Amino acid sequence: MGERLKKAIGIEGKFKDTVLPMIQYCYANIFLGGGGYIISMYFTAFLTDVVGMDIKHATFIVMIATIWDGVNDPIMGIITDRTRSKYGRHRRYLLWSIPPLAISYTMLWNSFGLDAAAHPTACVMYYAIAYIIYKTAYTMVAVPHTAMLPTLAPEYNKRTQYTSVSYIFNSVGMVPSYIVLLIFLAVFGSSSNLSEASKAPFMLTGIVLSIVYAISVFATFKKVKEPSSLNEKLPPLNIKFAIDEYIQVFRSKAFRDYFSMTFFWQMARSFYSTTTVYYITYLANLYKYYPLFNTLAGAFEALAFPLNYAITMRKGKSKCGAVVTPFMIIGLGLLLFVKTGSPEGQTSIVPLVIMLLGGAVLYPFGMSGLGFVGNNVFPDLTDVDEFITGRRREGVISTCNTMVKQVVGGVMTFVVGVVLDGFGLVTGNKGVYIEQTTGALWGIRICVALLPMISAIIAYILLKRFKMTKDDHTMIRAAIATKHKYGTVTLTDYERERCELLAGHKLEKIWLGRDNNETEIHTLDKDENGNYIILLEMDELKEKALLEAE
Repeated sequence: MGERLKKAIGIEGKFKDTVLPMIQYCYANIFLGGGGYIISMYFTAFLTDVVGMDIKHATFIVMIATIWDGVNDPIMGIITDRTRSKYGRHRRYLLWSIPPLAISYTMLWNSFGLDAAAHPTACVMYYAIAYIIYKTAYTMVAVPHTAMLPTLAPEYNKRTQYTSVSYIFNSVGMVPSYIVLLIFLAVFGSSSNLSEASKAPFMLTGIVLSIVYAISVFATFKKVKEPSSLNEKLPPLNIKFAIDEYIQVFRSKAFRDYFSMTFFWQMARSFYSTTTVYYITYLANLYKYYPLFNTLAGAFEALAFPLNYAITMRKGKSKCGAVVTPFMIIGLGLLLFVKTGSPEGQTSIVPLVIMLLGGAVLYPFGMSGLGFVGNNVFPDLTDVDEFITGRRREGVISTCNTMVKQVVGGVMTFVVGVVLDGFGLVTGNKGVYIEQTTGALWGIRICVALLPMISAIIAYILLKRFKMTKDDHTMIRAAIATKHKYGTVTLTDYERERCELLAGHKLEKIWLGRDNNETEIHTLDKDENGNYIILLEMDELKEKALLEAE
């Protein structure tokens, strides 16, 4: 089985030395994929239709928590970059995240008797605190975990392989988590609608999944090994330094292109995911097919993975986004044409077919492309940042990556709440079906299809601006290693042009070209196949050998 998996993802070498470290690193993805998946599908609807909040209060909670996430992400990034330990910079935070993770995930799905109608303010405060604790725990896992990858997998294609295995483990977290919830809803609640009777299933789901997620994070902490960071030098820390750390990230043109692309992609996802349950419940009037809808969506997102991986390995990291993203845009366009469904208990075939084809087949299949690009491109941005600044700053870069996804998602969720409330959507009814006005139904159409379609088109256009290739990345790593070894590096005109294109600055203005000694010639060496040779310092070689021995 291990050999088949190696062959499928194009890895050479012994399973124990190649695939197993990837699997161990990706255990935490069971939490990172599963926890957020259930929240994106159900949390807002849980607050409105089970707890009884109005939609503005529910989406306000999400926004407040993600604003906090925008604050704690940079703090976590700086903390990890400044951590000096023989165990590395990141692992210990995975262990420390486990108590708040388990407590907060249980709190998110259990109101402990609070009723939104009787105690609206207390209920909002309780769920806001629970979500803030959860976001803190998530940051303590996501930032260090993401920041570890460039060190664990320095090679261009190896990073894609790590990311591909992480997709598998995301699915391992998503699908069983969803099945657990469906089972509890069927046994202890109501499968026809979310209602006050659904409180027990959500509570049980929160308890069970909090245990599973805690174990997955602990497994990564236990198994992954990092190089010691004891001997790394620390720059002085003050407020100006902290602010400059994040301003410097945006000096990189490669990062700016990545940021803008993922910004609009996440905006499209947030509009869509927040509105989907209301679209199926009130517009299509087909809530009983919601489990089928989500199951198909997960299956078609997973089916896109082999295609995305094959295109990435053959054509580069941005090509799969160009190929499959149009399916996402077409799927969203189809959702605009769904008309109000028949009265409850009757199924209209046309709305059902359009809903499934557009939302459960084309959208998730196409959405996976830009997601795959974003996750694969991110580790390479740390190398671009290093040839600009001369320092390894995985934590800071990782922070900007997760901050985009979390903050944009939260703000867009609140925007959806305001828009739907403005159009007259009625929620807070604890599962009792209410026929919505024509205006409310148009508000749903706008949020589930039109706004995400516009955002996806913008993201697709911005994807064309990202220019880094595999050869660029290998050349950058070779140039950085040469600069570290000799204090100066000599580039050809073509190499210089590529570096300046990715950095967005003249070579003399960045660390790689600064203080170069023209009397010393240190060009980048290549092997017989024309591939760049990356120099390693002796102490790095020794440290690597010690790490492998452990």
